[in-house]
Amino acid sequence: MSGTAVGLTVFGLMLVLMALRVPIGIAMFAMGASAYVYLTGGELAQLLNTLKNLAYARLSNYDLIVIPMFLLMGQFATHGGLSAALFRFVRAFMGHWKGGIAMAAVGACAGFGAICGSSLATAATMGQVTLPELRRAGYSGSLSTGALAAGGTLGIMIPPSVPLVIYGILTQESIGKLFMAAVVPGIIAMLGYMLVIRLLVAWKPDIGPAGPRVAWPDRLKALAEVSPVLLIFVVVIVGIYGGWANPTEAAAIGAAACGILAVLRGGMGRAGIVASALGTAQSTAMIFLVLLGADMLNATLALSQMPVELAAWVKGSGLSPILVMVMILLIYILLGCVMDSLAMILLTIPIFYPMVMGLDFFGLSPTDKSIWFGILALMVVEIGLVHPPVGMNVYIINRLAKDVPLQETFKGVMPFLASDFVRIGLLLFFPAISLWLVRAGA
Repeated sequence: MSGTAVGLTVFGLMLVLMALRVPIGIAMFAMGASAYVYLTGGELAQLLNTLKNLAYARLSNYDLIVIPMFLLMGQFATHGGLSAALFRFVRAFMGHWKGGIAMAAVGACAGFGAICGSSLATAATMGQVTLPELRRAGYSGSLSTGALAAGGTLGIMIPPSVPLVIYGILTQESIGKLFMAAVVPGIIAMLGYMLVIRLLVAWKPDIGPAGPRVAWPDRLKALAEVSPVLLIFVVVIVGIYGGWANPTEAAAIGAAACGILAVLRGGMGRAGIVASALGTAQSTAMIFLVLLGADMLNATLALSQMPVELAAWVKGSGLSPILVMVMILLIYILLGCVMDSLAMILLTIPIFYPMVMGLDFFGLSPTDKSIWFGILALMVVEIGLVHPPVGMNVYIINRLAKDVPLQETFKGVMPFLASDFVRIGLLLFFPAISLWLVRAGA
């Protein structure tokens, strides 16, 4: 059996395990270990030796400390009431427009994503804060839940982003450059969602009525409340990209600043600190389990030579590079039906990355190509959080809005998905959009 055949068999059986509700980390590990034994002729001792080295190499990697630090920063923001301050700030400036409160919810999701790094946490936290306000203002169930489910995806689009950190570690790419490259696409995503809301309320004005206008003194007060959060974001991102601190140091500074701010604001006591620590520990354990499973699977794929064979086939196939990229993006969208974003990054980057790096896209340098592909992959992975049948953000928001049928929430998400596809097309054909800030700071 060829390496490609072994790899495809492993993927097929792994999807079967996932369909049987086996956790993704365990499914990847089990199939990777089984295929490894097969490829080494049943040498169990060789597998055990590989496992020893894999586990130590992964868990002793200092760069990975950035993950629990960013998760802790998000936990402090969640339990410290910072999400409510962000919503009040954006609502103060936009709430008097038609659809303005929904736009404020999207803007608050973007702001919260700048200190969180997790889409699921962004959707859950901002849903709790903004859903009651949206319903009280008379917004329709589909617009309210659809805007929040889509807005939650900004949690991984706006840096810091845990999937981008993983991508940077897997590809040995600069995390600072990846974060800077994600800023403009993240802003475009936020503005695109707001434009969708504006178009929807122009078509059906009753689904998003305007709220009361907020006086300028109250707007300035809301700005003062949220300014420390904006300062934390600037310090973390500029600190990483400017070389003042490495990603781990910047994440630690951000987590400490968020924790101190949450305590000083009076929104987080001892119970909140304990809950933040436990939430961080649970999320970190889950991520590291998936990392170990992916490492085992990737070691097997490397042994099978499947990535090399696929890269060679693509290079010799005569297909245009853009067509290959479109096919990769479509695969990501299909995988999003059954897999979470982190698992998709870990599973596919070792396969797709060599293929992409072996092709010529608009004459981009290897570094620019690597960064551009990382942002494209992140955006397509983000779609999996809202499109059926999985759409984890949709289920989270729908669980909070118990009076809104699930089909209404999926219906409400569809216009935002259209915005996502337009944005992906723009970044696919105009790489400079994501590379502009990176090149400006070079």
